[in-house]
Amino acid sequence: MTTPLQDTPNLGAELLLAEPEEEARSGRRSPRRPGPQRRRARGPASAQRSPVAFVVRWIALGATALVMLVPLYVLVISAFKPQQEIIQHPLEISPTSFTLEFLWNAITSTKFNVIAAYGITLLFVALVNLFCILLSAPVAYVIARGRKKWHMALLLLFVSGLFIPGQVTLIPVVFVLRVLGLINTIPGFILFETAATLPVTIFLFSAYLRTVPRDIDEAAALDGAGRIRIFWSCVFPIMRPVVATVVVLNSIGVWNDFVSPQIILGPSSGIYTVTTGVYAAVGEFSTDYTVVFPTLLLAIAPIVVFFIIMQRHIIGGLVAGATKG
Repeated sequence: MTTPLQDTPNLGAELLLAEPEEEARSGRRSPRRPGPQRRRARGPASAQRSPVAFVVRWIALGATALVMLVPLYVLVISAFKPQQEIIQHPLEISPTSFTLEFLWNAITSTKFNVIAAYGITLLFVALVNLFCILLSAPVAYVIARGRKKWHMALLLLFVSGLFIPGQVTLIPVVFVLRVLGLINTIPGFILFETAATLPVTIFLFSAYLRTVPRDIDEAAALDGAGRIRIFWSCVFPIMRPVVATVVVLNSIGVWNDFVSPQIILGPSSGIYTVTTGVYAAVGEFSTDYTVVFPTLLLAIAPIVVFFIIMQRHIIGGLVAGATKG
């Protein structure tokens, strides 16, 4: 007579033998748990990386960060030091040499009205972004939803504008604006900046809209909405990530632009952006560092703060089209 404990191995063997027979009858295989070796093979790739590659990567990143941050550090501390300290100790600042006098002189300078320059540049940034989005968004929608060859040809036509340097187009642009009577005027400058931002904006918008399901358009059409209302009421609100990216990129481009306002607006117009105002302020006193560094700090401080706050929208908007299901 056998006990239940003695029958247990035989019972386990019978179950193991019966399992393949059941799988063959049903045509299905029971899930298998990965063994120890398979689990180790599925480990993270970072665990298989060499320590030498890890160290080299961080050394390269650190060196790149130093190359970019050291000039910014010198600019910031030099805005609060006298001329002699800037020349003798360019990388040092002490409480005895720290002063706000030169920064205040730059703010109240008669050569560079920083408040007026901020207002004019912000006006340009806002208007260029507004007109750029209003013009490029519908065009990108038509290209993204189109199925014919001419839609792709239209996209390539706009993208080709990315390969033409802006300086090359300045001479014909000045000629056209002079014929239209828009040279040395704010509308002429806004038209030029808006046209310059259209290629990259249409490219980003159309790439994002290709990831937006067409079911949204079809559902809105069944409810009786037209093409214009479908886009502005249903599709455009979904484009917020890429719109934020475009706004950041266009804002930085318009704020830092120097050649276009210097040529299209010109000194005779009396309209100075931040960059042209800095040129007018420090051009005559190029060796006076107590004028150069505080003025440059006032020019770049707002856009640096804006970029730090909005930098996550740049990458988020660029990859949103790739990760959107």
